Amino acid sequence: MDTSEQIACEYLRHRFKSVVYEPDGNIPPDFLADGRVAVEVRRLNQNENTRGWKRGLEETIIPLIINFRKLTESLGPPVSNKSWFVFFQFKRPIDRWQVLEPIIRDRLLAFRDNPSYERLSIPIAPNFKIHVFTASKAHSTFFLLGGFTDLYSGGWFLAEMEKNLKICINEKGCKISSVRRKYLEWWLVLIDHIGHGLDDLDRREFHDQVRVEHDWDKVILLDPTNQKRAFEN
Repeated sequence: MDTSEQIACEYLRHRFKSVVYEPDGNIPPDFLADGRVAVEVRRLNQNENTRGWKRGLEETIIPLIINFRKLTESLGPPVSNKSWFVFFQFKRPIDRWQVLEPIIRDRLLAFRDNPSYERLSIPIAPNFKIHVFTASKAHSTFFLLGGFTDLYSGGWFLAEMEKNLKICINEKGCKISSVRRKYLEWWLVLIDHIGHGLDDLDRREFHDQVRVEHDWDKVILLDPTNQKRAFEN
């Protein structure tokens, strides 16, 4: 059971007497509640469209952070008892790390050999830039990752909810199409990493402004930090 399924399981156990995980094996549904309600589970997160594939934003940013940190830490110890923070800023789509890495390395090495500024912005690619700032004290390496800005994430809140609900609902609908007849009732539980279950005002605005057509019996948005906070679409 992954983290999203664990959160959904806790929620379902508050609503049903019996909750069975993967009742038919490693095929839909993820859960069967009280022997009659088939339940599928998915993260509701912001997605990007890359070469025709839908991916959660965290699927690209996490490897990017790991690779960027490894690069900065590989460029040696501080010089003259001084270290530098490196921030990166990007907007999708971005080049593969194999393309970005040698350019970033060359730019940082050039800066390391001649750190003539207290801070500097360095363009790397059309959608990628780095910013170098002097640190207040020396660290174990000359460069260290200070943070990043993802210019794609965010956006108008309810618009993001609507767009990504459609992606998740359609994706899961296709997944259950071959087994749908086996159970009369199907629920989709979405672990909400965009609105975190929504507060009362957001829920009213959601009902007024968001239109997502679907043929699930229930679509439920569940706060990942509180399994008792659920919102039915």
